[in-house]
Amino acid sequence: MEAPTMPSLLKRPALGRPPLSRPSIAGLSAVVTGGSRGLGLLLAEQLAVRHCDVTIVARDERELARAEALVRRPPGVRIRTAVCDVRDREAVRRLMRDTALACGGIDVVIANAGIIQVAPVDAIGAEEFEGALDSIFMGALHTSLEALPYLRRSPAGGRLALIGSVGGLLAVPHMLPYSCAKAAVGALAEGLHAEAARDGVSVTAVHPGLMRTGSHLHATFGGDQVGEFAWFSAIAGAPVVSMGARRAADRIVTGVQRRRIRIVLTPAARAASLAHGLAPALTTRMTTLAARGLPDAKPASDAAAAATGTGTSGSGGARGLREGASVRPPAHLLTRRLRAWGSALNDRMTGTCNQRPA
Repeated sequence: MEAPTMPSLLKRPALGRPPLSRPSIAGLSAVVTGGSRGLGLLLAEQLAVRHCDVTIVARDERELARAEALVRRPPGVRIRTAVCDVRDREAVRRLMRDTALACGGIDVVIANAGIIQVAPVDAIGAEEFEGALDSIFMGALHTSLEALPYLRRSPAGGRLALIGSVGGLLAVPHMLPYSCAKAAVGALAEGLHAEAARDGVSVTAVHPGLMRTGSHLHATFGGDQVGEFAWFSAIAGAPVVSMGARRAADRIVTGVQRRRIRIVLTPAARAASLAHGLAPALTTRMTTLAARGLPDAKPASDAAAAATGTGTSGSGGARGLREGASVRPPAHLLTRRLRAWGSALNDRMTGTCNQRPA
């Protein structure tokens, strides 16, 4: 059979969106950015389980190779991997072009790539905000703009999902770069939904709450790195307030299938979003009180010495941001046990979610 050409792909007739009673996505071509680990990996798996051919996108080739081996899939489902930095729009353009040529088009795109920085604002600078905006918002923007021409021509009606966060619905202390970038992603998703609907493309804004994805190992920490790592890893994996990663991925892909406009995951996240919408001033006062219980900022050199015992600033930049996998456990026995208890479920997911350092 002759391979499809680019002009033919862009001319595929759009047949409009199927009714909600028939949301099957079997046989469609899907792309997941930030798909080599964490939530992105499980989103790729959920798409594969539903018989989509999936292209997993990330920056690290070795991570992608491990991800391809980890993804569970039915017989006949194809998994492709592609190295791409979503901060580079030209690279994203090539990614979409090559994927469309290889798969006969693109029908589903989930923009999930991003970074997590955990530190008080006094311990970071403008460059950390710029880094978060580049990876999270500009990555989602580049992915959306380059995917939309193909999604508009999908015979099934294109589906685009942008992964935001409850942290984009209300600001989270000690995670301000992340919150700012995720807020921008949420606005982008809502605006694109309004404009793309006339072309038969649905855009879903996804705002997960706390999920057990093992992300604490790849998040970066500043200020009192030991203290920041302890609270973040414990809360992110705590029972009741956090959600299992596989369940979250299932809910998200189901919502994308059904062309939902907005998905907010976990009861705690929905309650926080509702409270902020009804009483924003009161919610801000409550987060102010919560911030007082978080670690104080430390000079970068002091924080790095506390985290590693070496007195050096370590990896992660001039201000001493350090990846969670290299931060040692808290010295205080009770704090160490509380962190281990809170993070136990999260720690178990590090292998499943491809989060363990190579």
